[in-house]
Amino acid sequence: MSVEISKLASGLTIVTDRMPHLETAALGVWAGVGGRDEKPNEHGISHLLEHMAFKGTTTRSSREIVEEIEAVGGDLNAGTSTETTSYYARVLKADVPLALDVLADILANPAFEPDELEREKNVIVQEIGAAQDTPDDVVFEHLNELCYPDQPMGRSLLGTAKTLRGFNRDMLRGYLSTHYRGPDMVVAAAGAVDHKQVVAEVEERFAGFEATPGPKPQSAQFGQGGAKVVHRELEQAHLTLALEGVPQTDPSLFSLQVFTNILGGGMSSRLFQEVREKRGLCYSIYSFHAPYTDTGFFGLYTGTDPADAPEMMEVVVDIMNESVETLAEAEIARAKAQMKAGLLMALESCSSRAEQLARHVLAYGRPQTVQELVARIDAVSVESTRDAARALLARSRPAVVALGSGRGLDTAVSFAEGLTRARAKARLH
Repeated sequence: MSVEISKLASGLTIVTDRMPHLETAALGVWAGVGGRDEKPNEHGISHLLEHMAFKGTTTRSSREIVEEIEAVGGDLNAGTSTETTSYYARVLKADVPLALDVLADILANPAFEPDELEREKNVIVQEIGAAQDTPDDVVFEHLNELCYPDQPMGRSLLGTAKTLRGFNRDMLRGYLSTHYRGPDMVVAAAGAVDHKQVVAEVEERFAGFEATPGPKPQSAQFGQGGAKVVHRELEQAHLTLALEGVPQTDPSLFSLQVFTNILGGGMSSRLFQEVREKRGLCYSIYSFHAPYTDTGFFGLYTGTDPADAPEMMEVVVDIMNESVETLAEAEIARAKAQMKAGLLMALESCSSRAEQLARHVLAYGRPQTVQELVARIDAVSVESTRDAARALLARSRPAVVALGSGRGLDTAVSFAEGLTRARAKARLH
């Protein structure tokens, strides 16, 4: 990787990765602000601000923004997450200056026209309605609330119809000026890019952002666990389980990711093989780990017939407890190979490269090389994976949410206490 990095006087970081064989470039602005930065009266404002980015500036209408990019064959998009918001483009190499100009314009000079704002609020209300019609969205919304009670991390990124109605252009401008500051922003580009050219363009166009960092969000506090059953007439029971994971910079991160993959990361995983292939209890089952700045979220999801929900959760708990002490070298090697392949395959895409560069700068202060990442994966052993798995089960009580109908859901969620009971039993020996 031919990665170069520069920092402007404002604290804004520019990182590029030139890929000489490409004729296109992916580039964007990543800001270290997301749903967890919102105060209660700001619930959903990060996502609304992202939506409003393409709704007009003081120099371009919303139509002119998209027409200028699409006239050269490019495309624009944006996304909001718990800790970051991104605005990005894909263009031919000759059009990198245009893309940077548009991206700077939408962040430095947004118009926030009242009519556009009201229309976009209504669009997001429709998005909220669509999410409420999607059971696996609903069940994770309840799970997040259970894991991070009374905290921004426990709230939906979309906000509510009520909070959206309270937003106006002054609130958007205030939130933008408070959180979009040089030290908290990264401009990343990969593909057919020249680092010096990108730096010169960014210096000119992003000069107006404040040089002091924005406020830090409140520390995350994983909840006390417990169980919740949400009754809704559905064909399937949707079951989720969560435990407190580890932060992005934790030394055990890669070992925990290996355990997560062995447990439910693919078709060869223990859960998939036992629950779907052997027992035929579900169509979909998977586990994942999402690391954040100061916490982590281990999650597991499956859907099954309501009558099978108790057996499903009992099997899940048994496999989790059993896996901690019975991990095999072949499973570790397979999970590590999957992780390395996923890493290297992603690097063949300039869009994935740009995103990874930005995420690394926000998380670690610098890009991590492929060699560093592969070395961290290679360093994972059976014992380090077992240690990470034991720590996962000991760190918190499980949080469990079941969504659906039928009497079996209450029985199903009660089986999750088996994780706690198994730990207590182990401590007695």
